[in-house]
Amino acid sequence: MQSVKSLIGYAESGDHSIAYQVTGAGDVDLVLVPGFVSHLEYDWEEPRHAAFLEQLGSFSRLIRLDKRGTGLSDRHGGIADLETRMDDIRAVMDAVGTESAAIFGYFEGGPLAVLFAATYPERVRALVLFGTYGRFWLPKLSADERQAQLEDVIARWGDGSTVLLFAPEADDVLRTWWGNRERLGGSPGASVT
Repeated sequence: MQSVKSLIGYAESGDHSIAYQVTGAGDVDLVLVPGFVSHLEYDWEEPRHAAFLEQLGSFSRLIRLDKRGTGLSDRHGGIADLETRMDDIRAVMDAVGTESAAIFGYFEGGPLAVLFAATYPERVRALVLFGTYGRFWLPKLSADERQAQLEDVIARWGDGSTVLLFAPEADDVLRTWWGNRERLGGSPGASVT
């Protein structure tokens, strides 16, 4: 579905290779920081998601990455902490030659985008957050209730049903794509970071 093919590049961050893709040709560099899993190539396969990416690329040079441990990035060593993943964003920005960009974080990528902006304010032109959170777990949930929710997500990983947490009216096409994206983007363990 991607209108302009763009090769996947790899930025070196410590001993890991972080996959990235650059599309669009706008005047502003926009770094899209994904949620808990992503897959740079497969994200283009769902027409509505591809249209979203194309819209972002219509006014920006869109810089996307698969975070360490997910998608096309190295998965060895487990899921890294926010500080390490934040440095992966810096490595990708360096690899594509951008000194300053708008940072757009969605879902789990939001806290990572905020940390990057607070740590490297000179490299952030703007901060955009969508569907993200300051605290993932509601304070009223007990440790046992949080554990039960995690076990439920792991049990359903890859069947597409977790998309209903974000898009309650998702159709079968979106559910199928989401399930495939979960499996391609990461293991069930990647979802419990």
